[in-house]
Amino acid sequence: MKFTDGFWQIRPGVTALYAQEAYDVESTATEIVVTAPTAVITSRGATLNRPTFTVTIWSPMEGVIGVRAEHFQGAPRPLGFELVGATEGVGRVTTDEDGVATLTSGSLTATVGKGAPWALTFSSGGRVLTASGHKSLGYMQLAPDAQVDPGVVGNARAATASPAASTYVHEQLDLGVGETIYGLGERFGPLVKNGQTVEIWNADGGTSSEQAYKNIPFYLSNRGYGVLVNDAGHVSYEIGSEAVERVQFSVPGESIEYFIVDGPTPKDVLTRYTALTGRPAEVPAWSYGLWLSTSFTTDYDEATVNEFIDGMFERDLPLGVFHFDCFWMREFNWCDFEWDPRVFPDPEGMLSRLHERDLRVCVWINPYIGQRSPLFREAADQGFLVKKPDGSVWQWDLWQAGMGLVDFTNPAATKWYQGKLRALLDQGVDCFKTDFGERIPLEVEYFDGSSPDRMHNLYTQRYNEAVFEVLEERRGAGEAVLFARSATAGGQRLPVHWGGDSTSTYASMAETLRGGLSLALSGFGFWSHDIGGFEGTPDAGVFKRWVAFGMLGSHSRLHGSGSYRVPWVFDDGTEEPGQSAVEVTRAFLDLKLRLMPYLYAAGREASATGVPLMRPMLLEFPEDPTALHLDRQYMLGSDLLVAPVFSADGVVEFYLPAGTWTNHWTGERIEGGRWLRETHRFDTLPLYVREGAVIAWGARADRADYDYLDGLTLEIHKTPGEWSKTLVISTPDGDSAEFVVSADADGVIVTSEGAERFAVRVAGGSPVVAAKGKAELAW
Repeated sequence: MKFTDGFWQIRPGVTALYAQEAYDVESTATEIVVTAPTAVITSRGATLNRPTFTVTIWSPMEGVIGVRAEHFQGAPRPLGFELVGATEGVGRVTTDEDGVATLTSGSLTATVGKGAPWALTFSSGGRVLTASGHKSLGYMQLAPDAQVDPGVVGNARAATASPAASTYVHEQLDLGVGETIYGLGERFGPLVKNGQTVEIWNADGGTSSEQAYKNIPFYLSNRGYGVLVNDAGHVSYEIGSEAVERVQFSVPGESIEYFIVDGPTPKDVLTRYTALTGRPAEVPAWSYGLWLSTSFTTDYDEATVNEFIDGMFERDLPLGVFHFDCFWMREFNWCDFEWDPRVFPDPEGMLSRLHERDLRVCVWINPYIGQRSPLFREAADQGFLVKKPDGSVWQWDLWQAGMGLVDFTNPAATKWYQGKLRALLDQGVDCFKTDFGERIPLEVEYFDGSSPDRMHNLYTQRYNEAVFEVLEERRGAGEAVLFARSATAGGQRLPVHWGGDSTSTYASMAETLRGGLSLALSGFGFWSHDIGGFEGTPDAGVFKRWVAFGMLGSHSRLHGSGSYRVPWVFDDGTEEPGQSAVEVTRAFLDLKLRLMPYLYAAGREASATGVPLMRPMLLEFPEDPTALHLDRQYMLGSDLLVAPVFSADGVVEFYLPAGTWTNHWTGERIEGGRWLRETHRFDTLPLYVREGAVIAWGARADRADYDYLDGLTLEIHKTPGEWSKTLVISTPDGDSAEFVVSADADGVIVTSEGAERFAVRVAGGSPVVAAKGKAELAW
């Protein structure tokens, strides 16, 4: 939201008050408290009729510093996020003889000096990261006719847009020359957020708009720090836009709280940020396999399902998960959690038969209860639905006729909802697609008294937590997995999330990738999308290019809106050998399943460190200026570069960072530090292996969850001179083996502990000169 009219003036109807000085600075061993009046105090009389900020500075964990700026401390403090990594007594405060106070936490410091002008500086290792300076910390009062022109934030329909407020607090942090900003959730515009206005307000807007399903008030800077605004409600960002030298973030109300997260590298920032807000749970190996959906169609029954599954297996396209979308339940009854008896008369038997085919089963749910559902009256009578201020049940007709909203702030309502899910798990369901969670109204009251404007974004967290908790309870840690659409900060703890409603075009495929990369830089380790696009039906070319992209990620799902996404419906019999949709799907599915030892290890790393499996280029190459702006390619794990093809003619331009890279398809070794332009048929795309990589290949391509150590091959891409690398390969059953690979002028040496047998191949033809440990090598 913009409050100023150019550099000098304030917009009509806005009264702006800024922290002008640190009038006094008080401290304890771990906390600094500053009185910051909105004018320089030149006399005792100047203290009267003068608004002030009380600014508290502390550290919730090493390498993180919190700042809370309050106008009226008696006002309700905004609802924030669960900070699972926060502890007490972190950080050390020192004050020098001039009254300059410094809080140090790890290598991160916050410094504030007594006097004018107001200046709060953050530095790491002696290097200034950013600062809050003159006219940065502001209290904005808006008249009813204030010309701030915020526009409509979120969905305008049915009162789900963000409410207007009469007061806002904003902070502005300096942007350095060449500094680039990322994150803020799954945003589908340019990856670099400089110059943008971003509104943190969950909305169901598809992938082709400025709205987002997953809004995260956390941004990451290429300068090696991140900033989390600890407010679950509407946070408005102006990123080098209103004040081009600063990032501004504002919240309604009387106070603002934010955290500076130290690096020094972008990876380090994500590791610390996810330590504070939570790391992604480990996901089961079977979930990496191919998911096939009924699509959002009404025309299917068990025979249709079997036809799809038979067709996939007959074409040597192994499935891991079959997903039943909305119409597994009867129309108008969503959600009653009952199989439609007209088309699924024997759900227990059907689920058993699917399990006999070694498939997991996912079913679609949402947090809404349609009026026709028998559960509506049951929930309403027990007070389990969100209510209007007059005490009646809140309802609308948008999506399901007369639907109500489950109140997950009510423990009894949550337990009731979870009971319905347990019944489905008892039937044989394995996981849930938790759709929606963004269309959350404001003219309501919650059981626990939560503010509706803060619960709008936070609702999805309560919803997904309720579902994930049941899955962990019944399936165990490491076996629970969602397919969720909406999220807020902390949502990364509840994987997996998918990109929402895209269209079936090359442009939408590219915007989908941008959304995934943006989400990855917001702390989310696992992500998926609808292969082929959701809205409309893709032509064969779009589908095949999207298949290649979709298989080279953490989770892969064939899903659409009004048409099926089984590959053979896109073939017309005129394709050249290897170029049909079936053959392309088979080739890339085979590639993904053989990569499972590598992908599974990268997934475990995401859960352990917060570094995502699918990585924007700047995470691996933060010192390369070109990598800072790349949003049409990514690293899959640390060592595989993927550049999807977004054109009908197969032409793709991509950038190889410095070093020697190996073309996966041809084995050709290429020097990087330059752009390349290639033309690809449907069965390939730019896929390059990084110098210094050891890629672990599995021996099977019929499933994702197998013994990765049985028939393992290590593909070694050594660097010049002496070099070594250690990797651990774990299996879904909990076995593991450690491999130490080293090289010198004589060749490659491999030692292992825990592997019975493995093969080795070395890029560039260097010999394997020694093998030690329990391994019997073949090469």
